[in-house]
Amino acid sequence: MLQGQMPSLRREISSRDQSKGVLRGSRLFALILVLLTVAPAQTPSPRRILILNEVGTQHPAISLIDQHIHAALQKSPYRIEWYKEYLDTIWFPEVGDQQHFRQSIIDKYRNRQPDVIITVGPTPLRFMSEKHKEAFPGIPIVYCLPNADAPGVPELDHDFTGVETDLNAAETLKVALVLRPKTEHVFVIGGTSYYDRLQEAVVKGQLKQYEQNSDISYLLDLTMPALLERVRNLPDHSIIIFTAIGRDAAGTRFASSGEASPKITTAANAPLFSLFDIYLNHGEVGGYLSSVADQGTVAGEMTLELLNGKKPPNIPRQKSVIAYMFDWGALKHWGIKESALPAGSIVLNRPPSFWHAYKKYIFIALLVLLAQSLAMCVIVMRRLKRGRAESELAESEKQFRLLTNTAPVLIWMSGPDKLFTYFNQRWLDFTGRPVEVELGDGWTEGVHPDDLDKCMQSYVTAFDRREPFTLEYRLRRKEGDYRWVMDTGVPRINADGSFAGYIGSVVDVTEHKLAEKTLAEVGGKLIAAQERERTRIAWELHEDINQQLALVSVTLDQFRQNPPRSTSETSGRVAGFLKQIADVSESITALSHRLHSSNLEYLGVVVAMQSFCREFSAQHHVEVRFSHEAVPDNLPREISLCLFRVMQTALVSALEHSGVKSFDVALHASNERVYLSVHDAGVGFDTEELKGDGIGLISIRERTRLVNGKVGIHSRPNAGTTIEVEVPLTLELAQSTTQ
Repeated sequence: MLQGQMPSLRREISSRDQSKGVLRGSRLFALILVLLTVAPAQTPSPRRILILNEVGTQHPAISLIDQHIHAALQKSPYRIEWYKEYLDTIWFPEVGDQQHFRQSIIDKYRNRQPDVIITVGPTPLRFMSEKHKEAFPGIPIVYCLPNADAPGVPELDHDFTGVETDLNAAETLKVALVLRPKTEHVFVIGGTSYYDRLQEAVVKGQLKQYEQNSDISYLLDLTMPALLERVRNLPDHSIIIFTAIGRDAAGTRFASSGEASPKITTAANAPLFSLFDIYLNHGEVGGYLSSVADQGTVAGEMTLELLNGKKPPNIPRQKSVIAYMFDWGALKHWGIKESALPAGSIVLNRPPSFWHAYKKYIFIALLVLLAQSLAMCVIVMRRLKRGRAESELAESEKQFRLLTNTAPVLIWMSGPDKLFTYFNQRWLDFTGRPVEVELGDGWTEGVHPDDLDKCMQSYVTAFDRREPFTLEYRLRRKEGDYRWVMDTGVPRINADGSFAGYIGSVVDVTEHKLAEKTLAEVGGKLIAAQERERTRIAWELHEDINQQLALVSVTLDQFRQNPPRSTSETSGRVAGFLKQIADVSESITALSHRLHSSNLEYLGVVVAMQSFCREFSAQHHVEVRFSHEAVPDNLPREISLCLFRVMQTALVSALEHSGVKSFDVALHASNERVYLSVHDAGVGFDTEELKGDGIGLISIRERTRLVNGKVGIHSRPNAGTTIEVEVPLTLELAQSTTQ
């Protein structure tokens, strides 16, 4: 997992080339911004944070941890100066190289000591345990990604605190044997790098209890081609446990989650189980997985406590979150049933079922098919009975009338002269008029005056051409109101082939028409909202991020044209570059989290809401107080997404309309329901005048309706606003409640 391809002992500075056209067009504006920053302004006091990484950012684990450390420190009251170094133990494992790297770091920061040091991986931790008292005396150190069970773990003094990797290969194997009960052979795969060997040593120790009853083989010293050939030809009833491969026996380097693991899952003829959540999404089945992202979040939160004055001994050391996680596609590929998974398991990448995605359309299609089948049945029966003897005609008419009177639609018949000769009982019940008044052309008195001419023209034209027709018009009910109906008529032909008139059925489609109108209105509003969102994103990209990048470009151009004359000047100007780049990174991160929250998918609704409230507060300079109580970890994804999006929409609306800078978000659950409330003490409004046509309110109500929940809005002028949402705790409960 912690593998590397690029040597560094340098701070990570991500820079992007600007095109010459953008540079020329934005240079004047950027220079104005530079001049404005020269004006005296009160800025937060700086704090220096040094992150020592095992390998480079091309490895997903390093990037993910770094991202979550930054996110946790967004609410810091200080201006953070980030310094990042990479030991690159995969590319430079030799002792001499590592000693040179260590000494370079010590010399580099001798006169610019950081306020906090964060180590990511076992090698940086060992470096600090040996040298921190000499090189960085009194500086607190936060560690993440070490494994307490690994051999040679250093003893840590009172300057250290952090989060350890909770690795449990034994539980993963236990689950694998339950899911694959016919397993006879277990193959453990690993590499030859220093970090690989640490992982393998831990896994061997944890699996020792299974060696007497299981055939466990360790494939740890093979080249990648040899390993792929081996896993293609594993014996039947085998499984694979993947530890980490940063380097194979030939010295080839890999990023485990991005390079080695996909190659192995593609080639293997047996299911592959893993130990970290970052190894999923390449065909791995999963297992009892340790969360890498959680370690970054915890390390960032501990760092913030240290910056606020807390001492390392007062911050308890923690273990990373570990959970049962599986990939839906891999389960299907290897024929593993979800019902066999441990309780509380998280299944990723599950596609929506066909019925769940299209049940509304299937139901409508069945209704239409039923109506058409009924109409065809009537027509066929009529034609068959007309060919019978005259003695059976009266009985046939009686049966036909009984059938039409019990049909769930309005039915009529007309003769060859275009005049209506029959209406079923449902028609008469609908219009409230006697049959004598409706016969002939009397039924037209119930047609809406605005629809009568078009209705009759369509009827007469189809009648003259002897062809089926379908038309819509408004028909008056006995209560006096008009209802939209769909009238379908087909010609009637006698047994001798002569034309006998028409038979038709009428269905009330008022609700359908209203739904179409509402859908069109909502569609327009959604399009408008989408355009506004695109405009906002474009504005942020152009006016914020693009201008920040332009400023970096101008500053770099000035650096090129006017090189620094001393080391101190170089350090000062490079620090300025880092601050500008950090600002760009924070802007992009905030924009990404508003569009999609990865925390919601992997860590649950409580963590996702906490993270969003922190980011929202930092971005808009407001206070969002979030509280939660008794919220279960296994909420269905649909309910979690509904609650999260409702909170997002409500906070954005409150920020725009309330006129205040403080908001309260509360989430709690009972045995059967979960409740969300978003409150502000702003200007409020009169709920009696609420029309409900705002896209935000429509979005909240529609999302809540999809999970069978309820929405309440409480507000008064100058007394604030509270939006309350109540949702059944499970989808099964929601369905039974609806029934």
